[in-house]
Amino acid sequence: MAQSQDSSIVVSALWMIVISLLLFFLPAVNGLIGGAVGGYKAGSAGRGVSAAILPSVIVGLSLWGLLASFDRPVLGFFGGLAVGLWALISSVSLLIGAAIGGVMAPDRGG
Repeated sequence: MAQSQDSSIVVSALWMIVISLLLFFLPAVNGLIGGAVGGYKAGSAGRGVSAAILPSVIVGLSLWGLLASFDRPVLGFFGGLAVGLWALISSVSLLIGAAIGGVMAPDRGG
């Protein structure tokens, strides 16, 4: 029988983002559902939480890069750090859902 493989962390993060955006009208539940699906797709709680943190890191680095291109790297660093932390803290339900989904995922290891 063929073994099913874990989705990549990037694909799992995309699942989380898309589902959270589609369920925008359910403020806390959208992150919980999106996180659970993304964590399940990731295959474990650790990979699910990593996928939930990935968008926050990307947003922070993108803001730093944008402001660094305008010769404001220090302002960009602190602005990116603040936005990244804000996104991480505001996505608590996404992190919880990712951990739950990862735990509920079947053991896909050898």
